[in-house]
Amino acid sequence: MKKITKFSKRIKITYFVGACLSCLVMLIVNPVISNRGDRDGTFYRIVINGQEEGTVLEENVANDLVMQARKQIASESQDIVYMDYSYEIVPDKKIVGSVDNLDVVKDNVYQELKSCIVATKQKAYTIKIDDFSITLPSKDAVISLLSEAKNKYDQENQFSIDLIQEEKQELIALQPNIYKMSKSPNQTDKVTEGTQQTDANGQQPEATTGDLSGEAVTEDGILDISFEQKIEVVETYVQSEEITDLETAINLVTKDQEKNKIYEVISGDCLSVVAQKNNVSVSKIVEMNENLDENTVLQIGDEIVVTVPEPELSVIVTEQTTYEEEYTLPVEYIENDNWFTTKQEVMQEGSSGFREVTAKLTQRNGKETNREIIEENIITEAIPKIIQIGTQEPPTFIKPITGGRFTSGFGKRWGRMHKGVDWACPVGTAVKASCNGTVVSAGWSNGYGYCITIKHSNGMQTRYGHLSKILVSSGDKVSQGDKIALSGNTGRSTGPHVHFEIIVNGDQSNPLNYLN
Repeated sequence: MKKITKFSKRIKITYFVGACLSCLVMLIVNPVISNRGDRDGTFYRIVINGQEEGTVLEENVANDLVMQARKQIASESQDIVYMDYSYEIVPDKKIVGSVDNLDVVKDNVYQELKSCIVATKQKAYTIKIDDFSITLPSKDAVISLLSEAKNKYDQENQFSIDLIQEEKQELIALQPNIYKMSKSPNQTDKVTEGTQQTDANGQQPEATTGDLSGEAVTEDGILDISFEQKIEVVETYVQSEEITDLETAINLVTKDQEKNKIYEVISGDCLSVVAQKNNVSVSKIVEMNENLDENTVLQIGDEIVVTVPEPELSVIVTEQTTYEEEYTLPVEYIENDNWFTTKQEVMQEGSSGFREVTAKLTQRNGKETNREIIEENIITEAIPKIIQIGTQEPPTFIKPITGGRFTSGFGKRWGRMHKGVDWACPVGTAVKASCNGTVVSAGWSNGYGYCITIKHSNGMQTRYGHLSKILVSSGDKVSQGDKIALSGNTGRSTGPHVHFEIIVNGDQSNPLNYLN
């Protein structure tokens, strides 16, 4: 009994010691038990460049520490400071855990970001033209580059370029402003033409297009110059070797470079026409399109890749010009419902007129893309050509039987004229009307045997001979394909067949020239 009591006491002592040790471990692992994470027990680790800088209780606190460190580093320099680093806030869900001292974490973040400062040697300006970019040493170089592109189409130097700073931008961002210079050297008035500046609300205003509709016509000359692409100029600090000299930049931006574009086929296009339109060889087009060869027939709406020479920066010029020209009026058509579409007659011959025209031309890189006449002064009136045309579709003719063996054609046969064509076929084969019309005769006709003659809307007639049975009567209206008789061997015939004629203006013609 004493041994059992001793053993029981030993168990109690061991349990007590174990409990104390467990509490001690928990205190070491989590000394501040109240510093639990979010309600679900989530803590946030700040990791910069793959290295953990500390753990905090809330995600927004982690982000604030990084931003505070960035601002502190930026405030310590007169110039813009660039830091090359990556960071992430990693959530970490634990049942127990602790957060680090905020001052220690802030110092860790500060020291790590400071070690990521990128050394810069020179202030510069990067021009972004859509996806293309190039860096120049100064604003003046940027303006010179853009002016070089403009001057190719503004040879009298009527327009100038400056750079306007965008508001509310983290970095200094500029956009080109093209304006027309005032005629008087003492005036400073600038007329904005197709610029990319922003207004007081930070919105881009619509570009002036020089549309004179409803307004007094201005003097001839360039109305507007703009760049087709979106252009942005950003102030930056880079290594000197990253800066491009002005002459090289001008060549890269303003000289024609080979570029691929999609061409959509229109009516009248073939490979040679498309090649001519785009100033490229047929073989080059075939090389760039795997589904084409030199014999391919293009269909309207097909899209093919063509190579065209184009600069990185395209210039759009709107110009007003006045010129004299001959002009013609569209042909006028008068419809005649009693005529077939195959008939037409000139009622009045047309003649050219002469006029003075003021037009607004739009050009892209020197090539005209649109012409709008805004005023014209007729010197000599043009006379339109007038043509009367028929509206009725002419009749069509089909073979009068299905099958059969062609045995005799139209023309001389056995020393006399055979005025139709023959198809040998069994007696009783269905004979069909070759075209819509009215039966004018149906019965016995000497050498034709039993015969049917049908008159059609254009005055032509069809005749069917050597029939065994007639299924229509004179005066009946028939439609193309209607069964009108059965074939036979009546009249002057050498065997069962159908004799078929087409009569035009009273004379038999070769039916094979009309059958559809």
